[in-house]
Amino acid sequence: MIRRGRKEGWLREPVQGLPTWASFHGVKFNGIKIGPLPNYEDRGSTVIADRDLDGDTELPLMTIPKELILSKENIELLAKADHHLRDVLQALGDFGRTTRGAVLTFLLMQASICCPDVKDIGVHTPLTDYIKYLPDELLPTFWTEAELELLEGTTLRSATRAKTNALLREFENFRVATEPISWCAKYWWDEEGGLLTFDDWLRVDAMYRSRALEVPGVGDAMVTCIDMANHASGNATAAVYETDEDGNALLELRHGKNIPPGGEITITYGDDKGACENIFSYGFLEDTMSSANAMFLNLDIPDDDPLRPAKIHVCNTAPGFLLLEKADHIDWEGDFVWLVVVNEEDGIDFKVRQTVDGNREIQAFWKEGELNDTSKIRILLEKDPLWEVFQLRAVVLMQGRVHAQIEYIRSIGNPRREESVRERPWHLAARLRTLELELLEKAATMLDRQRATLLDSEVVQRYLGLIEDDDASNGADEEVDFT
Repeated sequence: MIRRGRKEGWLREPVQGLPTWASFHGVKFNGIKIGPLPNYEDRGSTVIADRDLDGDTELPLMTIPKELILSKENIELLAKADHHLRDVLQALGDFGRTTRGAVLTFLLMQASICCPDVKDIGVHTPLTDYIKYLPDELLPTFWTEAELELLEGTTLRSATRAKTNALLREFENFRVATEPISWCAKYWWDEEGGLLTFDDWLRVDAMYRSRALEVPGVGDAMVTCIDMANHASGNATAAVYETDEDGNALLELRHGKNIPPGGEITITYGDDKGACENIFSYGFLEDTMSSANAMFLNLDIPDDDPLRPAKIHVCNTAPGFLLLEKADHIDWEGDFVWLVVVNEEDGIDFKVRQTVDGNREIQAFWKEGELNDTSKIRILLEKDPLWEVFQLRAVVLMQGRVHAQIEYIRSIGNPRREESVRERPWHLAARLRTLELELLEKAATMLDRQRATLLDSEVVQRYLGLIEDDDASNGADEEVDFT
């Protein structure tokens, strides 16, 4: 799309032309400019100080008119004046009413308007020209198969595979929904001359995923010009984005920050994001990143669990658990773990009931009380006299999963770089593998300590029959299999 011809790439405008576009459409720059950093050509475009900037006295560095914020609300307003856009959004149903669906559709529409082969389609807006200045992002969905193989053993490998499959389904649903629209059939889906391909869907997904910000008072949105700013975490974050009373977007220097001429104006994309998510959504890792911060390990319910089919049916939580590194300790989250470790003898049960429309559904119960949301099962278990027993089961379950992942990463080792592999994917994959292995090893140590502590609890020892009445039995030191 935005092509000179069907097989040629998207048209791009040099970022040096962005100030002219910004000035013409009411964007105000104050002491900053947009362009590549010297000696950092691979960073794409960024926001740079044009003079000495003082965060205690400086006015907003940027003011973006509210109509240039690419939000769901603004797209709905634009659709009222553009029946081509409105027809596509309506054809998409629920997906077209989500922020993501609306933004991706709008981006594709603007790409179509710019295409020389497309005539009399859509309404030209300031945002039509803006997307020409957006650089392509090298997210993992654009990595080659050889580059993706470098991710084997990391959590990013399965995340990228799942994302690609989801994008394929989205693209096919988009095609099926819009093909009945005559101009879509002609310009997008014609077998010989159709312009829209899966690569175009990958491109608009990458634009949105890597540039969407949580804008106060607006929600998820792409904000022109501000979305050119790069990320830095912690004290390195130079500026924050806000909205004023009129709904315009502002970029403001943080109090106490002083940026010299040529210095970079950074924002935060989220300091708590893990290494995997940073590469997945933004295609980079900070040079200062010393920890994976967070990683999600998938889990499955054992095949020998007689309640497995029912648990899978009622489960409404992610099938796994999240490891989190916080300051000097490791923590974990995962409601799915609690669903796995309880059984019928503990008090969980499932019954089939008939709905008002005559269908049947499976209903979960905990000790005769309805369990309508399996993500709340932990709250019930915490009140149970056997809470420490459930904790021990959870720890042992996660221990096995963590150790299995450690052994898998070690068995792969450091793959050799092929000539066809680009430097950035190679570097990112190697760093991610190292950071995740270090987090897993810390988690294994944490789980070992928790297991030892729980084994010493009186509740657990009584449950295992290691204590009879108030006296320790002779078998207190026997090895117990908790699997």
